[in-house]
Amino acid sequence: MKQLKVFNWRISLPIFGLALLAACATPPDYPIEPHIEFVSLSKDTLVRGIFNDTTFITFSFTDGDGDIGSPDTLDLFVYDTRTGLLANQYTVPEVPELGANNGIKGEITVQVPSSCCLFDPDLLLDPCKDEHPSLLYDPIVYEIFLFDKAGHKSNVIQTPPVYIRCFD
Repeated sequence: MKQLKVFNWRISLPIFGLALLAACATPPDYPIEPHIEFVSLSKDTLVRGIFNDTTFITFSFTDGDGDIGSPDTLDLFVYDTRTGLLANQYTVPEVPELGANNGIKGEITVQVPSSCCLFDPDLLLDPCKDEHPSLLYDPIVYEIFLFDKAGHKSNVIQTPPVYIRCFD
């Protein structure tokens, strides 16, 4: 009666070698500056008024040296292109660095509150309360960028229009 061999070096050694090579895979080759790309909006029409409504903006990122996020620094910025003013700023949670040249990728979702409509200043209307037939929806395009820990600025992305409903 033949005995069944439990361990065969000729088969096991090559499999072990392949597993070892897979574990030592080359990290992705991303530039050291963060790169971001728009992914989605949770909704594109908001009720007007400060904090009366919100949308969630999701974008993807890559970073060649993996130094995204800092618990003590505002490093993500969202601008309202209607005014050119900062709409919101955020602290990105720290992503642990797992070694030198640790290229990473992921997604970030930020909550952006509604704002008021921008009427012609000559109309003397309250942008959060008044209505005018010439402006039913006020489109906002947001510009977004971030900085990594080394101070490298990402590219700037724009969202599709988010429409503020200018009537009740």
